[in-house]
Amino acid sequence: MYSKTTATPDKGLLDEIEGVIQGHRDGHGFVVRDDGESDIYLPPNEMRAVLHKDRVKARIVRQDRRGRPEGRVLEIIERPPHPIIGRLLHESGVWLVAPEDKRYGQDVLIPKGLTGTAKPGQVVVVELTEPPSLYGQPVGRVKEVLGEIDDPGMEIEIAVRKYGVPHEFSDGCIALARTLPDAVRPQDKRHRIDLTDVPLVTIDGEDARDFDDAVYCEPAQVGRAKSAKGWRLLVAIADVSHYVETGSAIDIDAYDRATSVYFPRRVIPMLPEKLSNGLCSLNPRVERLCMVCDMLITATGEIQAYQFYPAVMWSHARFTYTEVAAILANTRGPEATRHKDRVTDLMNLHDVYRALLKARSVRGAVDFETTETQIVCDDNGRIEKIVPRVRNEAHRLIEEAMLAANVCSADFIQESKHAGLFRVHEGPTPEKKDILRGYLKAMAVGLTISEDPLPAEFQRIAQATKERPDAQQIHTMLLRSMQQAIYTPINSGHFGLAYDAYTHFTSPIRRYPDLLVHRVIKAILSDRRYELPALPTPGEAHEKLARRLASRAAAPTNKPKKPAPATSREVQAWEAAGLHCSANERRADEASRDVEAWLKCKYMREHLGEEFGGVVTAATSFGIFVTLDAMYVEGLVHITELGGEYFKFDEARQELRGERTGIRYAIGSRVRVQVSRVDLDGRKIDFRLVREGEELAGRGARDKGDKGAPPAAKASAKRSGRKSTTEPGERERSPIQALKASVKKAAAKTKGKPRKSRR
Repeated sequence: MYSKTTATPDKGLLDEIEGVIQGHRDGHGFVVRDDGESDIYLPPNEMRAVLHKDRVKARIVRQDRRGRPEGRVLEIIERPPHPIIGRLLHESGVWLVAPEDKRYGQDVLIPKGLTGTAKPGQVVVVELTEPPSLYGQPVGRVKEVLGEIDDPGMEIEIAVRKYGVPHEFSDGCIALARTLPDAVRPQDKRHRIDLTDVPLVTIDGEDARDFDDAVYCEPAQVGRAKSAKGWRLLVAIADVSHYVETGSAIDIDAYDRATSVYFPRRVIPMLPEKLSNGLCSLNPRVERLCMVCDMLITATGEIQAYQFYPAVMWSHARFTYTEVAAILANTRGPEATRHKDRVTDLMNLHDVYRALLKARSVRGAVDFETTETQIVCDDNGRIEKIVPRVRNEAHRLIEEAMLAANVCSADFIQESKHAGLFRVHEGPTPEKKDILRGYLKAMAVGLTISEDPLPAEFQRIAQATKERPDAQQIHTMLLRSMQQAIYTPINSGHFGLAYDAYTHFTSPIRRYPDLLVHRVIKAILSDRRYELPALPTPGEAHEKLARRLASRAAAPTNKPKKPAPATSREVQAWEAAGLHCSANERRADEASRDVEAWLKCKYMREHLGEEFGGVVTAATSFGIFVTLDAMYVEGLVHITELGGEYFKFDEARQELRGERTGIRYAIGSRVRVQVSRVDLDGRKIDFRLVREGEELAGRGARDKGDKGAPPAAKASAKRSGRKSTTEPGERERSPIQALKASVKKAAAKTKGKPRKSRR
């Protein structure tokens, strides 16, 4: 199928490399290598016979002018099932499906008679019957009709199939769920502590339907001294493990999902509704089974002692964050009057929260201020508005209580020398440290990080910059310099939270790792050992990725700890489980972001031609990204829309500067834009700069007589390319990724003498 290259590659280029194809909407692609090295660029002609997500064997045949590896596909190792979602089209007598995910790059031909009941323009799911070849398009048949593109909820139907999110429970799971009781039975209470008289309460959002944590706090003497005042904090978590047995049909479905997936107006739960919203949910004024982390906390926020035990509880109230924040702010207000019996308990919770907050500060944990948005829809699924999620004292109170319980869980498992899953968050790699230093210098922050940084250094930078207009961008860069948190049995600490050991215990209704932690804790309490059920033997690539993730799990000081024996089948099983849960957590995040981007694009289609004020959140060689003040929506002002002159990108300062007028567009700049184009398929929004108005005052005068772009501007447009925001050989990047890439280039240019080895 593939002819051998006529090039004479260097000896180092002869290796055969395995990886997964990552397609690009512009026709080229990449091989994402199993060994974690740099991706291999594949030109469009190499992508004709392969599809996005194919596993291949490739060889590097040359380096491009920028020193990046370019390759050739040698063999297709595995072609996983490719259910492709797209719109059915009928053109010139030919039926075809245009994939919604543009990374697939080719339309799928549908033979006459295999379209089923689908009509032109409808969104369908296609099953491939013939793969693509060098000289032929892929062929398939319509497997499922989803409906019209503008149907309410269509974006979610597309996303769950696009990312392979399991959205239907198996027949065995549904049948088993029906056999479960509707309430706690007398036999379920055996060997449990009765906490029904303890006024535990739940505190959640207004729209929450599953309640997996309840809290209670009271003053207590901590230590022998009479003056040693502190608190007793109880965190009760739904005992899902009592009803979901290892290896059962419900357990298999839960493991497959690994997490609940949250979309606007819809949740795809990890567990059947009878469990997630009923039997396991800590609903008010009903008995529920729970696992309790019972802690003694000192006045300085130190956890002096803790114990775990199974219990039966009775939730005495269902609070919302808004209600609790109002009570804490005014203990004589209307909310406090309605819940006067619980006001003292809530004040105790607030006191222990402030003590835990002091301990967080002493510990040096990182606490970034970022803005999250919430999409508010009407009953028909139409977006009414996009608003920021405001975190109040009640949110932080619950967060600190959950962190304390999670730390105790990790310590309990570690001290018991039992295998389990830890939540590991790594500090920055050497490369990312260099990028961050270069960025902080370019932004004139005045602070930097050391060669062996501590979380406190990041927190100092965050505190020092929190009043700057570009604070959110700086905080995002600080966060992105760290590694992604993963689940692994090899404990290496949590860098961001500054914990030596950390795990997830508090959300077993929606996260499978928490369910595993509950099972391990129960096993330790019963003086036995919990063993994972036999899992299918992972493939070679799976093992490579597991080893790579494990080897990258550095301690908070970036000094590697001695790993568990690689030959242990128990550790290998936990590594596989951790890898599976980490991958599916990312899958859920990607699906949620995709739906959110779709909805924002759909929303902005209704505002085409309208003008808004905004702030520049990223500057790149091809334009500036602007986030609207009122909408919290981000879009691109392409460099060709900035006016009739040549703009040069300053990598060190992260800004675009006009050569003739000196006008600058940098992170934090205020601009006024008009919504000019919305690409629903590409999830992209384009803005046009509005040159009149106060936003541009003081930044240089424009020549209003220019009616056409001069040759320099045309040359700038030609080099940047209007079709795509990436150059050939580059993955499509987000504003942050583009920002990081350009900072990396600037750091490389200004890099001094190489540092001596720290060995």
